Amino acid sequence: MRVFVALDIPDEVREAIRSLIGQLEKNCRGARWAHVEGMHVTLKFIGEVPPERVGRIQAELAAVRSDQPVELSFRDVGFFPNERHPRVFWAGITATPNLTELATEVERRMESLGIPREQRPFRPHLTLARFKSEEGLERLREALRDFKSLEFGSTRTREFHLYQSQLKPRGAEYTRLATFCFTPVKESPNSIKAGAT
Repeated sequence: MRVFVALDIPDEVREAIRSLIGQLEKNCRGARWAHVEGMHVTLKFIGEVPPERVGRIQAELAAVRSDQPVELSFRDVGFFPNERHPRVFWAGITATPNLTELATEVERRMESLGIPREQRPFRPHLTLARFKSEEGLERLREALRDFKSLEFGSTRTREFHLYQSQLKPRGAEYTRLATFCFTPVKESPNSIKAGAT
């Protein structure tokens, strides 16, 4: 099964990004636009693992801790690797330092299970589109100049999740396998909740 670790984003952020994509997608036919429903802040893409290993993965994730909740703000957009010949169009995320610390701890714990460490530096973002070609790219860049500022919202969270990703003809379908509270909450004695969406 194909799994990854991620934070959820609030509905109001999702709706703001949906509105932006709705205004931009007609400008760039060379882009394959993301499904807003499936957007997450990915901490670690684990990839394919045998189902029998999921229990060990969950046990390691349940031990990840931070003293404070993570605070995230979603704003601005950009291109990877650059604006002239991009592969990805993204929305930016600024966060408290413990977001990177969480990602680093998740990497360390997954590596202890033999899961390879991500070689690229952790750069939190939401992928809005991937480019199949550069058709319409200049029109997209021109359309972006009309936006004075791009603020999508913010959130504060104590939880991250283990998701299963199943590739379907209409795109990836995500199932939440478990939820992990990474900072102490007095009213919740359990640090892991099983569940599916």
